[in-house]
Amino acid sequence: MPYAHITGWGMSIPQKILTNDDLAKMVDTNDAWIQERTGIRERHIAAENQSTASLGAEAALHALRVANLAPTEIDLIICSTSSPEHTFPATACLIQDAIGATRAGAFDLSAACSGFIFAVNMGAQTIKTGSAKNVLVIGAETLSRFVDWNDRNICILFGDGAGAFVLQASDRPGGVISSVMRSDGSGSDLLSLPAGGSKHPASEITVHTGMHFIHMDGKEVFRFATRVMAQATIEVAEKAGWKTADLALIIPHQANRRIIDAAARGLKLPMEKFMVNVERYGNTSTASIPIATVEAVQQGRLKPGDKVVMVGFGAGLTWGALAAEWSGPISTERKLAPEWYAWFAPARSLVRRAIRLLEGLFFGRKS
Repeated sequence: MPYAHITGWGMSIPQKILTNDDLAKMVDTNDAWIQERTGIRERHIAAENQSTASLGAEAALHALRVANLAPTEIDLIICSTSSPEHTFPATACLIQDAIGATRAGAFDLSAACSGFIFAVNMGAQTIKTGSAKNVLVIGAETLSRFVDWNDRNICILFGDGAGAFVLQASDRPGGVISSVMRSDGSGSDLLSLPAGGSKHPASEITVHTGMHFIHMDGKEVFRFATRVMAQATIEVAEKAGWKTADLALIIPHQANRRIIDAAARGLKLPMEKFMVNVERYGNTSTASIPIATVEAVQQGRLKPGDKVVMVGFGAGLTWGALAAEWSGPISTERKLAPEWYAWFAPARSLVRRAIRLLEGLFFGRKS
């Protein structure tokens, strides 16, 4: 059975920064209050011409570049997101087209902020069963478009961004070792986006009552998160045959600094063992773990051979953890630079649509 190694990683962050002082001009808040409650100083906000798919595609291309893979070598794309472009088609399909991954299947996975953990596990299992050799996993969000900027308890928390991993099959031991995926639907009302689905389709009432914005019971979510973060970390380490003392690094979901502090206390580990960047990005949901991972590599805190646990929680309620032995690129052969595929993407899409249109005209097929 092949092993599933993490061989590429990338991130994409919007340029616009919204600081706590900026928010203080919009709602009744201040920098000291926000930092004390969350640890957040600033967050990045997508521009009008950016979207979940465009950020995801950029992160994906960076990850492919690290892995020395061409987009056409990808067999499967999984996009975990809480802010998809549409109910359907899947955001993963838009990313697949944008990067030129013409041989890849693509689908979205919805598990809120735990989604990236779930998606990496799904990708790893696909590789381990022999169904795929190269899998691209993306966490991408533009949650700023679902935030009520008049709600001071919510608008301080969320930011936009994307991160991506490339998973590859190898006979060499290592890579993704074990995982934990859990859910508790009885807490589904604690963190939700009430309208826009089949239960509450968009209407004048849903718009006027703010049902298209994020709703959260902050105290209950905090209580839940502080309980499951340490629990999931211990469980996934035990499944891997490791002790928490063996871990070089823990990369938690970046939702709130106080939650991460509580997890460290629960695990009886120093904060030096935790990767924390919530102060600069806020809660980017499914993107937070891959973004933090990219920065950990850049800072030299994550090196080949290191034992690492990634752990998260989110709406659903969901939570999960992943234990991996960090790998790095398998292939040293430089392939066609992925950025060329992105540059030609609009032309490719136009050509394919033109072909479908011609097929419809000449062969009676629907475009």
